[in-house]
Amino acid sequence: MNDDFFQALANPYRREIIRLLKWKNLNVNEITARLDISQPSVSRHLDILRRAELVTAERRGNQMIYRLNLSMTQEILVELTELLERKEEKPCADS
Repeated sequence: MNDDFFQALANPYRREIIRLLKWKNLNVNEITARLDISQPSVSRHLDILRRAELVTAERRGNQMIYRLNLSMTQEILVELTELLERKEEKPCADS
Protein backbone atom coordinates (compact mmCIF):
# COMPACT_ATOMS: atom_id res chain seq x y z
CA MET A 1 0.00 0.00 0.00
CA ASN A 2 1.20 3.50 -0.78
CA ASP A 3 2.84 5.15 2.28
CA ASP A 4 2.21 8.59 0.75
CA PHE A 5 -1.50 7.86 1.12
CA PHE A 6 -1.24 7.43 4.89
CA GLN A 7 1.04 10.44 5.28
CA ALA A 8 -1.41 12.53 3.29
CA LEU A 9 -4.27 11.52 5.56
CA ALA A 10 -2.27 12.24 8.72
CA ASN A 11 -3.05 15.96 8.53
CA PRO A 12 -6.51 17.34 9.43
CA TYR A 13 -6.32 20.09 6.79
CA ARG A 14 -5.67 17.54 4.06
CA ARG A 15 -8.57 15.42 5.28
CA GLU A 16 -10.79 18.51 5.12
CA ILE A 17 -9.60 19.28 1.57
CA ILE A 18 -10.59 15.73 0.60
CA ARG A 19 -14.03 16.28 2.17
CA LEU A 20 -14.45 19.54 0.24
CA LEU A 21 -13.45 17.94 -3.05
CA LYS A 22 -15.86 15.09 -2.46
CA TRP A 23 -18.71 17.45 -3.34
CA LYS A 24 -17.23 19.84 -5.88
CA ASN A 25 -14.10 20.50 -7.94
CA LEU A 26 -12.41 23.63 -6.60
CA ASN A 27 -9.47 25.92 -7.28
CA VAL A 28 -6.92 26.84 -4.61
CA ASN A 29 -8.65 30.14 -3.78
CA GLU A 30 -12.00 28.41 -3.24
CA ILE A 31 -10.33 25.87 -0.95
CA THR A 32 -8.47 28.61 0.94
CA ALA A 33 -11.74 30.49 1.51
CA ARG A 34 -13.14 27.43 3.31
CA LEU A 35 -10.10 26.77 5.51
CA ASP A 36 -8.45 28.87 8.20
CA ILE A 37 -4.95 28.74 6.69
CA SER A 38 -2.98 30.70 4.09
CA GLN A 39 -3.07 30.06 0.35
CA PRO A 40 0.61 28.92 0.29
CA SER A 41 -0.24 26.37 3.01
CA VAL A 42 -3.23 25.12 1.02
CA SER A 43 -0.99 24.79 -2.04
CA ARG A 44 1.52 22.71 -0.06
CA HIS A 45 -1.26 20.44 1.22
CA LEU A 46 -2.61 20.04 -2.32
CA ASP A 47 0.86 19.10 -3.54
CA ILE A 48 1.08 16.36 -0.91
CA LEU A 49 -2.37 15.10 -1.89
CA ARG A 50 -1.34 15.10 -5.56
CA ARG A 51 1.83 13.12 -4.82
CA ALA A 52 -0.30 10.59 -2.94
CA GLU A 53 -2.55 10.50 -6.02
CA LEU A 54 -5.62 11.35 -3.94
CA VAL A 55 -6.19 14.58 -5.87
CA THR A 56 -5.74 15.48 -9.51
CA ALA A 57 -5.42 18.93 -11.05
CA GLU A 58 -6.43 20.31 -14.42
CA ARG A 59 -5.45 23.69 -15.79
CA ARG A 60 -8.37 25.85 -16.92
CA GLY A 61 -7.13 29.18 -18.18
CA ASN A 62 -4.93 30.61 -15.44
CA GLN A 63 -6.38 28.39 -12.70
CA MET A 64 -5.76 24.87 -11.53
CA ILE A 65 -8.94 22.98 -10.74
CA TYR A 66 -8.55 20.23 -8.16
CA ARG A 67 -10.71 17.11 -7.95
CA LEU A 68 -10.78 14.00 -5.85
CA ASN A 69 -9.15 11.06 -7.61
CA LEU A 70 -11.95 8.54 -7.20
CA SER A 71 -10.06 5.69 -8.84
CA MET A 72 -7.26 5.96 -6.25
CA THR A 73 -9.67 6.19 -3.33
CA GLN A 74 -11.52 3.11 -4.59
CA GLU A 75 -8.22 1.25 -5.02
CA ILE A 76 -7.17 2.09 -1.46
CA LEU A 77 -10.57 0.97 -0.11
CA VAL A 78 -10.20 -2.37 -1.89
CA GLU A 79 -6.68 -2.82 -0.49
CA LEU A 80 -7.81 -1.95 3.04
CA THR A 81 -10.75 -4.34 2.80
CA GLU A 82 -8.47 -7.14 1.62
CA LEU A 83 -6.01 -6.38 4.40
CA LEU A 84 -8.71 -6.54 7.06
CA GLU A 85 -10.28 -9.70 5.66
CA ARG A 86 -7.00 -11.57 5.25
CA LYS A 87 -6.73 -14.51 7.60
CA GLU A 88 -3.29 -15.03 8.96
CA GLU A 89 -1.82 -17.37 11.48
CA LYS A 90 -1.83 -16.10 15.01
CA PRO A 91 1.57 -14.87 16.16
CA CYS A 92 3.50 -17.46 18.09
CA ALA A 93 4.50 -16.74 21.64
CA ASP A 94 8.26 -16.66 22.20
CA SER A 95 9.57 -19.82 23.83
